[in-house]
Amino acid sequence: MEDKKFLFEKDNIPHALGVMALPAIASQLIALIYNLADTWFVGRTNNPYMVAACSLVMPIYMLTIVISNIFGVGGGTLIARLIGAGNDEEASKVSAACIWMALGVGCLFSLLSLIGMTKILVFLGASENVLEFSRQYMLFVVVIGGVPFIFSSTVSSMLRSIGLSAKASFGLSMGGVLNTVLDPIFMFVILPDGKQVMGAALATMLSNIVVSMYFIVTYHKAGKETILRFRTNGEYPSRESFYSIFGVGIPAAVGVLLFDLCTIVINRLAASYGDVELAAIGIVLKAERLPLNIGIGICMGMVPLIAYSYSSGDRKRMDGIFRFGRVVGLAIGVVSVILYYAFAPFIMRAFIGDPDTVRFGTQFLRARCFATPLMFLCFSMVHFAQAIGRGKESFWLAVIRQIVFNIPILILFNHWFGMTGIVWTQAVADLFTVIVSYVIYFGMRKKEGWPAGV
Repeated sequence: MEDKKFLFEKDNIPHALGVMALPAIASQLIALIYNLADTWFVGRTNNPYMVAACSLVMPIYMLTIVISNIFGVGGGTLIARLIGAGNDEEASKVSAACIWMALGVGCLFSLLSLIGMTKILVFLGASENVLEFSRQYMLFVVVIGGVPFIFSSTVSSMLRSIGLSAKASFGLSMGGVLNTVLDPIFMFVILPDGKQVMGAALATMLSNIVVSMYFIVTYHKAGKETILRFRTNGEYPSRESFYSIFGVGIPAAVGVLLFDLCTIVINRLAASYGDVELAAIGIVLKAERLPLNIGIGICMGMVPLIAYSYSSGDRKRMDGIFRFGRVVGLAIGVVSVILYYAFAPFIMRAFIGDPDTVRFGTQFLRARCFATPLMFLCFSMVHFAQAIGRGKESFWLAVIRQIVFNIPILILFNHWFGMTGIVWTQAVADLFTVIVSYVIYFGMRKKEGWPAGV
């Protein structure tokens, strides 16, 4: 573990962040391919109803990320802080407890999803043309494949918290590659025509199961040399540790949950204009994830480094990591705006050949791309708060972004400007959110007694 200690304490910041963030970025990009693969292959059918079905289920699938964030982010950031403070024994107890809590909640979520499947899909806006396709997709991706995904995501956070970012990212990346390979096999070879959505769902489910098996083996091996554990041996984390897990994990989960809620609102509003518009916005919401996933990867790389520096008292290094990460993320965001605006028609045609869907999607993507740099700033502020254990601040940042700005502006802009207003909402809402987030950030620094750095 000495090389990991050097990485956290003395390695130059660009290299340390690169070691932690590049594997995370790679796994985020592969995870993006993982999610895009189903949409892309289903889009080969040129059937907007099938594409719309995949889009409708995505907010439910996102709830698996909500669950894994409670224990992965909450537990992972606590582990990094405990190691930075020299409390390895408590860190071991936290790692085991988080794994089992994630599995328990994941099983309960799958059961509830199975029981309420049809009612949930109808509530989300599934029409008669879309409902059966949505049921097929949800059964295999969420009900059966949800628990393996929750387990894998939680374990990857545990591994990342102790500096094993490459191992964590390899597992998630493997799932994306496998899903991309299996999609066309199940959709166009094994299953008959008309069952393409079911084929895509089966591919995703099997990929999740294989990845979870990789993480079982990897986590077990890591436990022989690190503080990570599967078993508690009758010993449990302290009450303070449980408070910290949920104090950071629940706000992190709420952030994803509110993002998910916003997606549901977008889908329901878009569905009122027609299935073609719903299919178009569904593709856009996935296509725009490329720079956003890179930004999330940078933030995931920053969090353990910031958490360790914070607990060890190295404020200068903590600020340097945060500052450098934001500069890199903003540069990527600006470049993405230029490329998305220029190549929007080609991106849409890569997913589907239906001319109406391409026309709507091009307009939507060109509007939403302007929010990308602003979204990264929002993400970075939330992750910084999580890293230093400020669950309350990360919670309010998520609430302000979605409940105070995004969703109300969505409803107002839809009323005033129709679909045009819906797709421009993100840029307007995140501009306000960034302003408020910096006010909260400087407030956190003042409470900690730090200089007002940027």
